[in-house]
Formats: sequence, structure tokens, C-alpha cells
Amino acid sequence: MTIDIASFETRLRALEALPFNVELQRQDSFSAPDGWHLDASEVALPTEAPGEPEAHGAFRAAQEVLRDYRFPPPDLITGIFLPDAPLHERVMLLRARFLFFTFWFGVRITAVIDAVRGAGDDAERVWGYRYATLDGHFERGEIEFVVTKSLATGVVRFKISSFSQTAKITNIFIRIGFSLFGRRLQQRFARESLRRMQVLVDEALTTGRRIGAAPPVLPAASDEKASEMLEKHLPSSSSSLSSASSSSASLPSASSSSASSSS
Repeated sequence: MTIDIASFETRLRALEALPFNVELQRQDSFSAPDGWHLDASEVALPTEAPGEPEAHGAFRAAQEVLRDYRFPPPDLITGIFLPDAPLHERVMLLRARFLFFTFWFGVRITAVIDAVRGAGDDAERVWGYRYATLDGHFERGEIEFVVTKSLATGVVRFKISSFSQTAKITNIFIRIGFSLFGRRLQQRFARESLRRMQVLVDEALTTGRRIGAAPPVLPAASDEKASEMLEKHLPSSSSSLSSASSSSASLPSASSSSASSSS
């Protein structure tokens, strides 16, 4: 399938103009009684020797998977993004599939985390990022993905935490479908992402190969409805972005297969 990469880049960059649909500055006040889901889950990865992350250990392997957004189950979530953009500026169009429903979501990175948290025996090296939902998303909230390593024990873990709430959905059929399956989709995403991260890290350490790699750019044309959803959710000024300076020659080649890609 022939992909017009330059055109696709323009459409995706237009998502940068969309506002968040959640007031991130108020997140400390969000609570379950007010209808917010506050979730946290984690999984153990292979342990390293105490101290900073090893060059070819579990922490670095998980970091690579996390940076490339390869940990989500590809049959459930597909992330569409431009790999040449800095991570802290990344926007993604997420395609979520559940039963006979397909949902399209826009998100943008809100923070990249690279720090040591805690002190003494509790000190942990932490790397990851957060992204929040954009206008048009069926939910509103923010999710954080981090890989951590205890500097004292060498224990490495992958952690997912989030706060979310159903947003306003005008389409009654989508609203009904999302009310029935949205929460289940969300929980399955976390559960299978943890499991897939374990598998990818284990295989990377065992074989020394990069496992589960996604195409550097997943074209919207790989699904007939992708372009329609992009057009629907882009601001009306998106047409003015068609002349934005970009060179398709500078972009990696794209694949029309989502079988090897991940959210």
C-alpha cells in the first residue's frame, strides 16, 4: 500500500493544536466518590545487581520498549505517532479495539520522567512518561508508565498508574458501547501491557534482539476509518497546516501492517 507520509505527518501534527479535555491542575482533588477511577498496577521484571541500571539489563530493555510504545497488546491498542519528534512533544492517535467496537483517541505526552526518587535504601531510579487525553477522547484523564529500579536491591519493576473519568460522548451508540465495555477495555489494557512488557524484556535479555518492534510510523491508511477519524477530530484550521515544512525523505519508511505494532 502506498503511503503519503508527508500528508500523514501534517494530519498528526494538527493534533498538537487540540486542548486537553481534563483539568490537570485539579488532579489532586479527583476522587472515586466523584466518579474518577484511580488505578495503579505493577509487575516485576528481571532483577539486576544493586546500583544504577546496567547497560544491557532489564531496566534498559524496558526503557527501550517503553520509549517505542511497544508494550500494549497490538490486538487491543495501536499507537500512531511520528518517531522523529522529541518524546516530550509526542502526540499519538490511539486505536482501541474491543469486540466489534473500534475507538479512536488522541493523547499527548505531558511529562518525561528521569530521576531518582527516595533516599537511602528506598532510592529508586525511575524513567518513563505520562500522557493525557485530548479533546474528542471518550475519557478524560492522565496515565503514567514508568520502569523503576531499586538502587539498594536491584529489583526492577514496570508500573502503570492513572486517573480517569468518562468524558461527554454525544453519539448515543458509542456512549452505550463505551459504557458497557470502556472500563473493561481500560483494565485489560493495563493487565496485558504488564504481561507483554515482561515477555518483551525477557526475550530481549535472552536473545539480545529487539523484540516486538513496531513500524517507526504506523500509517493511518492501514485502516479505512483512520483518515476519517483524523479529519473529524482535527481543528478546522488543520487545512492551513498542509503546507507545514516537512520532508517525507527525512522520515523512516512506514508499514501498513499493524500486526507488529503496539499502545
